[in-house]
This record gives sequence, C-alpha cells and structure tokens, in this order.
Amino acid sequence: MSITNESELIGIQKASEAVAYTLKEMINYAQPGMTTKEIDDYGAKILSDFGAKSAPYLTYGFPGWTCISVDNEFCHGIPTDKRVLKEGDLINIDVSAELNGFWADNGGSFIIGKDIHQHQKLVDASREILQKAISNIKGGVKIADIGLLMETEAKKRGFRVIKNLAGHGIGRSLHEQPDELFNYKNRFDSRRFKKNSVVAIETFISTSSNLAVELSDGWTMVGNNGGYMAQHEHTIMITDGKPIILTEMNEILN
Repeated sequence: MSITNESELIGIQKASEAVAYTLKEMINYAQPGMTTKEIDDYGAKILSDFGAKSAPYLTYGFPGWTCISVDNEFCHGIPTDKRVLKEGDLINIDVSAELNGFWADNGGSFIIGKDIHQHQKLVDASREILQKAISNIKGGVKIADIGLLMETEAKKRGFRVIKNLAGHGIGRSLHEQPDELFNYKNRFDSRRFKKNSVVAIETFISTSSNLAVELSDGWTMVGNNGGYMAQHEHTIMITDGKPIILTEMNEILN
C-alpha cells in the first residue's frame, strides 16, 4: 500500500508493532524441550491480546497461527506437538497478522541454546544482508538492484539465495504490489521502489540450495539440494532517505 495520510500511517504502525512484539517474545520464549506448538500457542495469545488475527490463517487457512520452521525446513513449517526443539536447532519464526484492516509481516532465524552445529555464520549473514538491503532502499531505487546487492553479499560470504521466495508489498492485505522482491537481480524487472509505499523486505540465504520445494503436507518447504536456510524480514515504509522500519521492535537486527 501507499501511505497517503496520518491515520493510515498509525494503522500500519500498530499492526507492525503487534507482529514485531509477538516475534520478539516468541524468540525469547523458545527453549530446548519445548514443542513448536507450545511456541505457536504462546504467540497466538500475544497476537490475540493486541486484537490482531493471524495472516496465514486468515489468508490461506494455514494450520497454525505463525510459521515455525526447524533445521532443514526452510519456511512455512506447521507448528506441532510432535516437533520438540533441541539444543543447537536452527529455528525460523515468521509472524504476520491483520489488525483493524492493516497487515504487517516479520520473521527471524535464530539458534536454540548453544550453536553446536555451527549455524551462527548463516544466521549472521542473513541478518547483515537484510540490514544492508534496507539501508540502500529509498524512493526511485531499482528493485532489481537491491536483489543484486543481496545475492552479491550472500556469495561474498559463501552462501546462495533462494530464487523462488521473495519479499512483497503489504498493507491492506498480506501480499500486494510490488510483489516478487527477489534476492537476486531479475534483469527483466524495471520497477523502482516508490516513496511512501510499504513493503516486507526479506532475505532467503542458503547453504546449498537455490530453490525451495514443498513437502507432501502442502505447506512446509525445504531446499532442492538440502542444507539450511536463514530468513530475516522487516516491514518498512519507503522514504526519500532511510526507510522507516515499522517492525523495528522485533530487534532481529540487534
């Protein structure tokens, strides 16, 4: 969406605060021995306290309130009481929601307990690439150039990007134009970021795969060549200068 007045800005800020606070609290809550269902239920309660509704549930009928992906699961992991978190697991939590007609989205990957499987380098790369991408986005910048920056930064660190997952416009629904904000340069994409528009910008940084493929459950995605993926995501409002990070409260870049 494009922000045209103060009430729209306040609306998107409130929705963004709800998802950002929920994500931060879920990350802090997660411990070895917990199930992904327990963590999802915890997040659902926080969203509900804000008066917010789960976006994946509302939009797609997703069987959970948030997406929680563990280890080789790249994204859209279904929370379940069968999945018990272990020390050193790589976790991704993605929280998106609707509040009073406004939608916001954010996510982050992190390690449970000690980094016994050496995932920290991947997590740090994803976080740093998101930070760098956001700092280069302003009105008039080519969308494809930010994709090129993200892929270049990933390769520099010895990683790949997932080519069939992307950031997206957001605001009055979960996915809006501009859609397909890829982590690589699409040479056919001449679009530019527009001032006052709201987008969910996200990384998909991988150890060995370049595509995400869906499992038989119809939701969970894994890598076409296996391995691991880290994702970090902020909802931002584009300006003439530095973007306003609407989901800054999640502290994923700290």
